Amino acid sequence: MYAENVKSQMRKGMLEYSIMLLLKEKPYYSSDIIEELEESNLIVVEGTLYPLLSRLKKEGMLDYEWQESAVGPPRKYYKLTESGREALALLDEYYSRLAESIAQIREKSNPL
Repeated sequence: MYAENVKSQMRKGMLEYSIMLLLKEKPYYSSDIIEELEESNLIVVEGTLYPLLSRLKKEGMLDYEWQESAVGPPRKYYKLTESGREALALLDEYYSRLAESIAQIREKSNPL
């Protein structure tokens, strides 16, 4: 039970970071975000994604644009704002330092 709770908390933080990484290069439709995350073994459902996208929009990290669809109504494509890009740069730096620190600790605790 303890490990599941910790894994859940770690996953929540990484999910936000991962979404911002995806949106760094181009706008994405929500179902495409889900598909990309699933391909990377980060399983997320719409009920988790939409509140997160909404919160990031309220915080000024994301914006969206409507694009016509070949089949069906127009679709909302999410993209990073300039503030989102700045925040992502800081998160990238922090993630790199954190990953290095964890690697060092793991190395010390698992000597060859």
